[in-house]
Amino acid sequence: MSTFELKTHQVGKSYAQPHFFILNKGLNSGKPLSNPCANCFVVITQNDCDKNTLFYLSLMLQIGGFYAYYLKGSVIPFISINDCRNTLKNGLKSNNITNQMQKHIKAVELINKKEIELQKIIDKMAVLKVAYIRNCFKVMQSKEA
Repeated sequence: MSTFELKTHQVGKSYAQPHFFILNKGLNSGKPLSNPCANCFVVITQNDCDKNTLFYLSLMLQIGGFYAYYLKGSVIPFISINDCRNTLKNGLKSNNITNQMQKHIKAVELINKKEIELQKIIDKMAVLKVAYIRNCFKVMQSKEA
C-alpha cells in the first residue's frame, strides 16, 4: 500500500489524482464520501486501487466507531485532520492490507453497493406510493363531481 495525502478540502477545488472525501464535522465524522461537502478532508492517492482500499477502510473505521473516539467539541463534534490521518494510518498498519483484509474490504464494498441499489428501489417505491395515493384521490374527486 503506497502512501496517501490527507488535506482539508477547499470548496471549488478539483483534483487530478484519484481521491475521495472524508466528512470531518458532526456525528458521522470519518464517513467517506464520493462528492465533496463544505466540511470534509480530501484523501489523495496514487492509483484507483489504493483509493478504493482506503475508501472502504475508512468506511469500516467509521462504522466501527474508531473515528468517534477522537471527536471533539460540545455543540458540533468534529475530528481533527491529524486524528483522522493517524486513524487511517493505524488502520492500514494494524491490518497491513493482507489478503484476508482485502477480502473484508471487498465484502464491505459489495454490501455497500447492494445497500445503494436497495435504497434506490425504496426511493422508487416511495414515489410510486405517492403517485398511487394521488391517483386514488383524483378518481374519488371525479366520482363526486
